[in-house]
Amino acid sequence: MIGEGSSAPAPLILTAKLPDDLHRWATRLREAHFPPERNYLEAHVTLFHALPPSCESEVRDCCAQLARDQAPLPAQLLGIMKLGKGTALKLESEGMIALWEDLRDRFHGLLTPQDEHRPRLHVTIQNKVSLEEAKALQAELGPQVSPRHFAFSGLALHAYRGGPWDHLKSWRFRG
Repeated sequence: MIGEGSSAPAPLILTAKLPDDLHRWATRLREAHFPPERNYLEAHVTLFHALPPSCESEVRDCCAQLARDQAPLPAQLLGIMKLGKGTALKLESEGMIALWEDLRDRFHGLLTPQDEHRPRLHVTIQNKVSLEEAKALQAELGPQVSPRHFAFSGLALHAYRGGPWDHLKSWRFRG
């Protein structure tokens, strides 16, 4: 549990797991283009940014049940997404959004304003750079990133402690 080995509870982050090949490729893009002094993480797709630590047990139980019942969720990499001073891989998945909506309803009243809004599914590969740097990378990568189908393979839970995330547990969809 989150309190073990730490001085204070930390907000929980829930992510959708990419298939291994897409995860490795997107992580390499992050390593190449994310400002190194801020690049603490591998490629990820955030569903919830700050669930309260007090609901960790319920989140774990919910994710375990979802993993048992849910088959991998079809998705598509659409191309490059502009993030203002950053660049991301734009993703689409009706199934993942439906799952997110179910979780949002289940955790109603516990969510931050950011987590109450439907996520724009993406993998950030560059952030907090100048507009010129972001536009240059978008121009470079745009023609290189081909749309492709894939399936989200599961969920992962992390604790946010200010820098690298503490991985708490992952669940693979098996339904």
